[in-house]
Amino acid sequence: MKHIVSILILLCLYGTAMAQSTFTATIKDEESKEALFGVSVYFPELEKGASSDIQGKVNIEGIPNGTYAILITHLGYEAIALEKSFPINQQEELTLFLEHGHEEMEEIVVSSTRSGRTIEDIPTRVEVIAGEELAEKGNMKPGDIRMLLNESTGIQTQQTSATSYNSSIRIQGLDGKYTQLLRDGLPLYSGYSGGLSLMQIAPLDLKQVEVIKGASSTLYGGGAIAGLVNLISKTPGEDRELNFMVNGTSALGLDLSGFYSERYGKIGTTVFASYNKGTAYDPAGIGLTAIPEFERYTINPRMFWYLDEATEINLGFNFTTEDRLGGNMDYVEGNTESGYFESNETDRLSTQFDATHRFSDHSRIQLKNSISFFDRTIAIPSYVFSGKQVSSFSELNYVTFGEKVEWIVGGNLWTENFDQSQGDPNNDLGFSNTTTGAFVQNTWNMAEQWTLETGLRGDYQSQYGAYLLPRFSFLFEPSERLTFRTGGGLGYKTPTQFTEDTERLHFRNILPIDFSTTSAERSTGVNLDVNYKWPVTDELSLSTNALLFYTQIDDPMLLQSNGNGMYAFTQPKGYINTQGLEANMKWSYHDFKLFVGYTFADVNEHYDNETTEYPLVAKHRLNNVLMYEKHGNFWIGMEAYYFSPQKLSDGSTGQSYWIMGIMSEKKIGKYFSLFLNFENMLDTRQTRFDTIYTGNISDPQFRDIYAPVDGFVVNGGFKLSL
Repeated sequence: MKHIVSILILLCLYGTAMAQSTFTATIKDEESKEALFGVSVYFPELEKGASSDIQGKVNIEGIPNGTYAILITHLGYEAIALEKSFPINQQEELTLFLEHGHEEMEEIVVSSTRSGRTIEDIPTRVEVIAGEELAEKGNMKPGDIRMLLNESTGIQTQQTSATSYNSSIRIQGLDGKYTQLLRDGLPLYSGYSGGLSLMQIAPLDLKQVEVIKGASSTLYGGGAIAGLVNLISKTPGEDRELNFMVNGTSALGLDLSGFYSERYGKIGTTVFASYNKGTAYDPAGIGLTAIPEFERYTINPRMFWYLDEATEINLGFNFTTEDRLGGNMDYVEGNTESGYFESNETDRLSTQFDATHRFSDHSRIQLKNSISFFDRTIAIPSYVFSGKQVSSFSELNYVTFGEKVEWIVGGNLWTENFDQSQGDPNNDLGFSNTTTGAFVQNTWNMAEQWTLETGLRGDYQSQYGAYLLPRFSFLFEPSERLTFRTGGGLGYKTPTQFTEDTERLHFRNILPIDFSTTSAERSTGVNLDVNYKWPVTDELSLSTNALLFYTQIDDPMLLQSNGNGMYAFTQPKGYINTQGLEANMKWSYHDFKLFVGYTFADVNEHYDNETTEYPLVAKHRLNNVLMYEKHGNFWIGMEAYYFSPQKLSDGSTGQSYWIMGIMSEKKIGKYFSLFLNFENMLDTRQTRFDTIYTGNISDPQFRDIYAPVDGFVVNGGFKLSL
């Protein structure tokens, strides 16, 4: 009898096993037809699910016979709801295509963390500007990327010259030298070449912009104390892409850009070219250029080789040449006998190489390199400064990831050399150094709701020795609506003569840094981030985000007058710290979206038991944008930004101000669209409520620029996509 019962039980178990099926599918992007990694496929009734691998494939086993609903979701894409009956034909190969969502963030795989995870699954807080949001902001300033960054909470583009428009990036109130600017993960804009970088990067060939705020030293070295901005270029898709943009401004500016991308079997290419022209513009009528006269040419071709399904190589170069002249309007218009002027002549050439090989769906190795050449001449009355910078970056990294654990290990090498060719021969600012680094990062899915990311980096700098930089990020997701992130780490910044302060002085009367008596600046940073999504009704939804941050920089380098007409870098005992809050809300109702952002940044200097407010920081900022958008047809938006009073370096305090604008675009047919923008409609200018210089206009002594100087400008044009 026992044997009979056992046989019956085995037969039941066998029958149950035979009644189970496997769901198999490949998931791709509807437009590019490329496989999508990390797509969630879920059977709500069975509480079973899985995510697609790097090839877009997903397998879910153990599905009993019956009919079940299947929910397929991916951040930035429209969800798909299916109903399937099981058992199914196991020979059937199901391919599903996801359409981009109508939200502003279409691209969701983050490159800056190297892991290829979606933005929802990354413990490190990453902000992404992509898709329609990138296009909308690119319309406002097609010639450079300042508008892309300045409208984000916690980020301020600081103008460093009243007449030439030079600007730098400040994150959470810290000086621009603490922000690392990358292109496809390669540091092309640093040192001497960083001063004009924001003005010389056009956005038409960008796929997305990724911003990490706070310590980001594990993967990118010690310079990313305040954070990093990674500009991600477009790559060839299955379909050809050919885009043109023509833009004109009421300030007599002109921007012409073109982008081409196509893949031919195992070969692909992208080519970006632009021409940007500015006319000397003085809205205040004070005789000084608010917008300088400039002419810039850019060409950026890239080639891609897809050797097989596992190996890809791409090689590219970027060349930019520009002449920029600002200052006294009479001088710029041809009367060169007298008057103040500031001339910048630049040539920038950089190469990029990237080779990636996938050993399997769960591991890959990558080799990348860039070499950057930068030649710049700065001329002001009775003084010329020029020099050439050659820098290189090389990295080898290996990534392996499983269901719960991911490892990234690698090493990199930086070289930087600057030769001064004109300037004060008694105070040569030339230098050469090398930094070698090794890093390891681990991401561990501790449990369904808990993910921990830890990293450790070791650097050896040829002039300042060795540094060990730990970092951590922690993600807690108690529900689909609520997410907590926290993180922190150490960083360092080797002293540099190329800062916002030396840019303002055009590198004149600057004493070289004495490397034997200085040390690197050291930093400690922590942050806490909370996200909450609330579907108020079927038609109204709210997304909120709050970030608390704190960063302290010990022994910062300061540029101070020595009383003899010269400026020297000093390193007094003390520190700079920034602390504050970023808060964002996004309301969505049908075709309307309202973005509200607030930044509180309290930045102070602490020296000799005294605390003073750090200059050129708006302690309170408001970002407000109201959008009406018919996806793929028409959109119009109104924006309003508030800046609270800022302390200036001369001890005075600037005034608060608002900036308002209207932006719009209309699609006409399948390939053509028109855009029109009214920027700074209130004509907010520092020259309306404050001064930008003291002394005589022929020899002005410029004050800090804390508000716009160009005023109300209208720009518009058309885009052609073939």
